[in-house]
Amino acid sequence: MNARDKAASDALALAKMLAKKFSPRASAADRRGELPKEDVQDLKTSGYLGLGIPKEFGGWGLSLAECVAAQLELSRGSPSTALVVAMTLHVMGHAGETQVWSKEHYENLCCEVVKGSLVNAVASEPRLGSPSRGGLPDTFAVRDGNNLVINGHKTWTTGGAHLDHLLVRLRLDDEAVTGWIPANTPGLRWEKTWGDALSLRASDSHDLFLENVVISQDKILETPKTKSSPNVWFPLLIGATYLGVAFAARDETVRYAKERVPSALGQPIATLPAVQRQLGEIELALESAKALLTQVSLEGSSSSREDSSFPPRANGAKQLCVETAIEVTDKCLRLAGAAGLHKDLSLERYFRDVRAGLMHPPSREGVLEGLGKTAVGL
Repeated sequence: MNARDKAASDALALAKMLAKKFSPRASAADRRGELPKEDVQDLKTSGYLGLGIPKEFGGWGLSLAECVAAQLELSRGSPSTALVVAMTLHVMGHAGETQVWSKEHYENLCCEVVKGSLVNAVASEPRLGSPSRGGLPDTFAVRDGNNLVINGHKTWTTGGAHLDHLLVRLRLDDEAVTGWIPANTPGLRWEKTWGDALSLRASDSHDLFLENVVISQDKILETPKTKSSPNVWFPLLIGATYLGVAFAARDETVRYAKERVPSALGQPIATLPAVQRQLGEIELALESAKALLTQVSLEGSSSSREDSSFPPRANGAKQLCVETAIEVTDKCLRLAGAAGLHKDLSLERYFRDVRAGLMHPPSREGVLEGLGKTAVGL
C-alpha cells in the first residue's frame, strides 16, 4: 500500500472511530437540541477537519473522492455533527481547488483548520433566503478608515457558537463580498432558533446577529471580480452526509429484524421472505446511490474533468443521495412498524434528519434542468 492509499485508509478508519463516539450521544443531543461539546472536542483533537487541507499546511492532502468516502462513514454516527463537519470540508476544499482567496488568507485559514477550527460560510438571511438564486444581502458594511463596520442578521448558520471562523456574505458599496470574521470578534451575537426544528436539531443551525462588528478591509476574501468555478465539493459532501444516515438506518433496521421475535412466529422476523424482500429493496437503493456518488466524486478528483459539464453531475449525485436517503428511511420505518416511532430506536430521528437534504441548494427542479441542458449540449 502506497502512502496515498494508506492516508485514505487511515481517514476511513478515523471516520468510523469518530462515528462510534458520536453515535451514543446523538439521540440525547437531538432531544436537547444542542450540538454536543464532546463531539466538537473529538473533532478538534482528531485531525479529521484537515482531511482536505494540503500536506504543506499540515493537513492530510486527500482528494475530493477520499473526503466524500470518509464523510459517508462519519455521518452514520451523528447526522447533525456530520453536517457541521461537511461545512468546513467543503469551504476549504473548494477554496483550495479554485484558489479564489489570496495565498496568505488561504494558508492562514488552512493552519487554523488543521489546529481544529470549525469554519462555515454565513450567507442565508431572513429576507434573502439562500443566496443561491442571487440577490444582494441585507447584511451590510460601511467603511471607517481602513476598517469595515458590519451590521446584519444571518440565518441557518450550521455550527452556531461552536464555529471558530465565519465567512460572511455582506453588501459593500452595493456589491456582494465575503468577509472573514473570527468568531471571537466583538459584536457577534447568537440567538438559539433551531433546537426544535424538524431535522438536525443538534446541528446548532442558529441565527447570527452582527452588531457594529469591526474588521479590517484586508479581511475581504471574495468580491464580484473574483472568478471562481462552481463549488462541487458542497453537493458531493452533502450527498455523502445524508446517504450515510440512510446506511445507519439500514444497519439499525437489520439489527431490529434479527432481534425481533414475535411470540406467534417463534423466530426473528428477518427469516420472513417479505422482510427479506424489503431489506433487499433498501440494499439496492443504497448501493445504487453510493455507486453514482463514488463515480462522480472520482471524476471530481481528476484534474482532467470538464468544469462546464461536471457540476450538473455533482448536483445530480447529491439529489439522488438525498432522495434515496428519504426513500430508505421511510422503508426502514415501515418495516419496523410501531417500534420505529419510538425513541428506543433511532429510526424516527433518521427519518426526520434526512429531510433537511431537500433544503440544500440547488433545488430538485434546478438539478434536473441542469442535467437536461447538459444532455442536449446547452
